[in-house]
Amino acid sequence: MRDKLTDLSCEAFASELAAKVPAPGGGGAAALAGALAVALCEMAGNFTVGKARYAAVEPDLRRVLAEAEGLRARLVALVEADAHAFEPLAQAYRIPADDPDRTHRIEDALRGACSVPIEIMRACARSLDLLDEMDAKGSRLMRSDVGCGAALAAGALRAAHLTVLVNTTPLPDDPVARDLEAEADDLLARYIPHADALATSVAEAIREEASHG
Repeated sequence: MRDKLTDLSCEAFASELAAKVPAPGGGGAAALAGALAVALCEMAGNFTVGKARYAAVEPDLRRVLAEAEGLRARLVALVEADAHAFEPLAQAYRIPADDPDRTHRIEDALRGACSVPIEIMRACARSLDLLDEMDAKGSRLMRSDVGCGAALAAGALRAAHLTVLVNTTPLPDDPVARDLEAEADDLLARYIPHADALATSVAEAIREEASHG
Protein backbone atom coordinates (compact mmCIF):
# COMPACT_ATOMS: atom_id res chain seq x y z
CA MET A 1 0.00 0.00 0.00
CA ARG A 2 1.41 3.38 -0.98
CA ASP A 3 2.23 6.11 1.49
CA LYS A 4 -0.29 8.90 1.94
CA LEU A 5 0.47 11.54 -0.65
CA THR A 6 0.44 14.23 2.02
CA ASP A 7 3.14 12.38 3.99
CA LEU A 8 5.58 12.53 1.07
CA SER A 9 8.40 15.04 0.84
CA CYS A 10 8.07 17.82 -1.74
CA GLU A 11 10.55 15.96 -3.97
CA ALA A 12 8.74 12.64 -3.61
CA PHE A 13 5.34 14.18 -4.29
CA ALA A 14 6.66 15.86 -7.44
CA SER A 15 8.11 12.53 -8.58
CA GLU A 16 4.80 10.78 -7.91
CA LEU A 17 2.98 13.50 -9.86
CA ALA A 18 5.36 13.01 -12.78
CA ALA A 19 5.04 9.21 -12.80
CA LYS A 20 2.93 7.15 -15.18
CA VAL A 21 0.19 6.55 -12.59
CA PRO A 22 -3.45 7.71 -12.65
CA ALA A 23 -3.18 9.78 -9.47
CA PRO A 24 -2.10 12.21 -8.19
CA GLY A 25 -2.98 14.41 -11.12
CA GLY A 26 -4.31 17.87 -11.82
CA GLY A 27 -6.84 17.82 -9.00
CA GLY A 28 -4.29 16.92 -6.35
CA ALA A 29 -1.86 19.50 -7.70
CA ALA A 30 -4.62 22.13 -7.56
CA ALA A 31 -5.41 21.27 -3.94
CA LEU A 32 -1.76 21.53 -2.97
CA ALA A 33 -1.38 24.87 -4.74
CA GLY A 34 -4.47 26.10 -2.90
CA ALA A 35 -3.03 24.97 0.42
CA LEU A 36 0.19 26.88 -0.31
CA ALA A 37 -1.83 29.96 -1.25
CA VAL A 38 -3.70 30.09 2.03
CA ALA A 39 -0.52 29.23 3.95
CA LEU A 40 0.96 32.47 2.61
CA CYS A 41 -2.05 34.29 4.01
CA GLU A 42 -1.28 32.74 7.39
CA MET A 43 2.38 33.67 7.08
CA ALA A 44 1.48 37.31 6.52
CA GLY A 45 -0.87 37.25 9.49
CA ASN A 46 1.65 35.61 11.79
CA PHE A 47 4.17 38.32 10.99
CA THR A 48 1.56 40.99 11.77
CA VAL A 49 -0.20 39.96 14.98
CA GLY A 50 1.40 41.22 18.15
CA LYS A 51 2.68 44.42 16.57
CA ALA A 52 1.47 47.63 18.19
CA ARG A 53 0.96 49.29 14.82
CA TYR A 54 -1.73 46.73 13.93
CA ALA A 55 -3.35 46.38 17.37
CA ALA A 56 -6.65 47.83 16.16
CA VAL A 57 -7.09 45.06 13.57
CA GLU A 58 -5.55 42.21 15.56
CA PRO A 59 -8.95 40.59 16.38
CA ASP A 60 -9.75 40.57 12.66
CA LEU A 61 -6.37 39.12 11.81
CA ARG A 62 -6.71 36.37 14.41
CA ARG A 63 -10.10 35.47 12.94
CA VAL A 64 -8.56 35.34 9.46
CA LEU A 65 -5.71 33.19 10.75
CA ALA A 66 -8.07 30.72 12.40
CA GLU A 67 -10.15 30.31 9.25
CA ALA A 68 -7.09 30.13 7.03
CA GLU A 69 -5.64 27.33 9.16
CA GLY A 70 -8.84 25.34 8.67
CA LEU A 71 -8.83 25.95 4.93
CA ARG A 72 -5.21 24.87 4.65
CA ALA A 73 -5.96 21.62 6.47
CA ARG A 74 -8.99 21.06 4.25
CA LEU A 75 -7.03 21.62 1.04
CA VAL A 76 -4.22 19.31 2.17
CA ALA A 77 -6.82 16.63 2.88
CA LEU A 78 -8.28 17.17 -0.60
CA VAL A 79 -4.93 16.18 -2.16
CA GLU A 80 -5.49 12.65 -0.88
CA ALA A 81 -9.25 12.77 -1.43
CA ASP A 82 -8.79 13.57 -5.11
CA ALA A 83 -6.58 10.53 -5.60
CA HIS A 84 -9.12 8.29 -3.86
CA ALA A 85 -11.99 9.75 -5.91
CA PHE A 86 -10.19 8.89 -9.14
CA GLU A 87 -9.62 5.23 -8.27
CA PRO A 88 -13.22 4.06 -9.03
CA LEU A 89 -13.10 5.90 -12.34
CA ALA A 90 -9.82 4.28 -13.32
CA GLN A 91 -11.30 0.88 -12.45
CA ALA A 92 -14.46 1.60 -14.45
CA TYR A 93 -12.49 2.52 -17.56
CA ARG A 94 -10.71 -0.86 -17.33
CA ILE A 95 -14.04 -2.71 -17.69
CA PRO A 96 -14.23 -4.39 -21.12
CA ALA A 97 -16.08 -2.32 -23.70
CA ASP A 98 -18.62 -5.12 -24.30
CA ASP A 99 -19.64 -5.29 -20.63
CA PRO A 100 -23.22 -3.89 -20.37
CA ASP A 101 -22.44 -2.48 -16.92
CA ARG A 102 -19.47 -0.41 -18.12
CA THR A 103 -21.33 2.79 -19.03
CA HIS A 104 -23.27 2.83 -15.76
CA ARG A 105 -20.10 2.25 -13.72
CA ILE A 106 -18.25 5.03 -15.53
CA GLU A 107 -21.10 7.49 -15.02
CA ASP A 108 -21.29 6.71 -11.30
CA ALA A 109 -17.54 7.13 -10.96
CA LEU A 110 -17.62 10.44 -12.83
CA ARG A 111 -20.25 11.76 -10.43
CA GLY A 112 -18.05 10.82 -7.51
CA ALA A 113 -14.96 12.35 -9.10
CA CYS A 114 -16.76 15.71 -9.50
CA SER A 115 -17.13 16.23 -5.77
CA VAL A 116 -13.48 16.87 -4.90
CA PRO A 117 -12.48 19.53 -7.48
CA ILE A 118 -15.55 21.63 -6.71
CA GLU A 119 -14.58 21.52 -3.03
CA ILE A 120 -11.09 22.66 -4.01
CA MET A 121 -12.61 25.58 -5.91
CA ARG A 122 -14.81 26.57 -2.98
CA ALA A 123 -11.87 26.50 -0.59
CA CYS A 124 -9.65 28.49 -2.96
CA ALA A 125 -12.36 31.09 -3.46
CA ARG A 126 -12.68 31.57 0.29
CA SER A 127 -8.89 31.72 0.56
CA LEU A 128 -8.93 34.64 -1.84
CA ASP A 129 -11.43 36.44 0.37
CA LEU A 130 -9.04 36.00 3.30
CA LEU A 131 -6.02 37.07 1.25
CA ASP A 132 -7.89 40.21 0.25
CA GLU A 133 -8.59 41.02 3.89
CA MET A 134 -5.00 40.27 4.84
CA ASP A 135 -3.80 42.63 2.13
CA ALA A 136 -6.01 45.38 3.54
CA LYS A 137 -5.13 44.86 7.21
CA GLY A 138 -1.82 43.02 7.43
CA SER A 139 1.76 44.22 7.51
CA ARG A 140 2.88 46.14 4.44
CA LEU A 141 6.14 44.20 4.63
CA MET A 142 4.22 41.01 3.78
CA ARG A 143 2.32 42.30 0.75
CA SER A 144 4.43 40.37 -1.74
CA ASP A 145 3.59 37.11 0.04
CA VAL A 146 -0.11 37.99 -0.04
CA GLY A 147 0.20 38.69 -3.76
CA CYS A 148 1.95 35.37 -4.30
CA GLY A 149 -0.89 33.70 -2.43
CA ALA A 150 -3.41 35.33 -4.75
CA ALA A 151 -1.48 34.15 -7.82
CA LEU A 152 -1.29 30.58 -6.51
CA ALA A 153 -4.97 30.57 -5.58
CA ALA A 154 -5.87 31.72 -9.09
CA GLY A 155 -3.84 28.90 -10.61
CA ALA A 156 -5.43 26.40 -8.26
CA LEU A 157 -8.89 27.66 -9.18
CA ARG A 158 -8.21 27.31 -12.90
CA ALA A 159 -6.75 23.83 -12.47
CA ALA A 160 -9.63 22.63 -10.30
CA HIS A 161 -12.12 24.09 -12.79
CA LEU A 162 -10.58 21.99 -15.57
CA THR A 163 -10.84 18.93 -13.34
CA VAL A 164 -14.52 19.64 -12.74
CA LEU A 165 -15.12 19.94 -16.48
CA VAL A 166 -13.32 16.73 -17.40
CA ASN A 167 -15.69 14.88 -15.07
CA THR A 168 -18.95 16.73 -15.83
CA THR A 169 -18.87 17.07 -19.62
CA PRO A 170 -19.18 13.29 -20.23
CA LEU A 171 -22.52 13.51 -18.37
CA PRO A 172 -24.52 15.87 -20.64
CA ASP A 173 -27.93 14.79 -19.34
CA ASP A 174 -27.10 14.69 -15.64
CA PRO A 175 -28.67 17.60 -13.70
CA VAL A 176 -26.21 17.25 -10.81
CA ALA A 177 -23.27 17.49 -13.21
CA ARG A 178 -24.82 20.56 -14.84
CA ASP A 179 -25.29 22.24 -11.46
CA LEU A 180 -21.69 21.53 -10.45
CA GLU A 181 -20.42 22.80 -13.78
CA ALA A 182 -22.46 25.98 -13.43
CA GLU A 183 -21.10 26.55 -9.92
CA ALA A 184 -17.55 25.96 -11.13
CA ASP A 185 -17.99 28.42 -14.00
CA ASP A 186 -19.43 31.01 -11.60
CA LEU A 187 -16.56 30.65 -9.12
CA LEU A 188 -14.03 31.03 -11.92
CA ALA A 189 -15.79 34.06 -13.38
CA ARG A 190 -16.02 35.82 -10.01
CA TYR A 191 -12.72 34.97 -8.40
CA ILE A 192 -10.14 35.01 -11.19
CA PRO A 193 -10.63 38.76 -11.74
CA HIS A 194 -10.54 39.13 -7.95
CA ALA A 195 -7.21 37.27 -7.73
CA ASP A 196 -5.71 39.09 -10.70
CA ALA A 197 -6.69 42.48 -9.27
CA LEU A 198 -5.10 41.65 -5.93
CA ALA A 199 -1.85 40.41 -7.48
CA THR A 200 -1.72 43.45 -9.77
CA SER A 201 -2.32 45.90 -6.93
CA VAL A 202 0.47 44.26 -4.93
CA ALA A 203 2.85 44.51 -7.91
CA GLU A 204 1.97 48.17 -8.37
CA ALA A 205 2.51 48.87 -4.67
CA ILE A 206 5.94 47.21 -4.79
CA ARG A 207 6.95 49.33 -7.79
CA GLU A 208 5.62 52.46 -6.14
CA GLU A 209 7.53 51.81 -2.93
CA ALA A 210 10.71 51.10 -4.90
CA SER A 211 10.37 54.36 -6.83
CA HIS A 212 10.26 56.29 -3.56
CA GLY A 213 12.99 54.28 -1.91
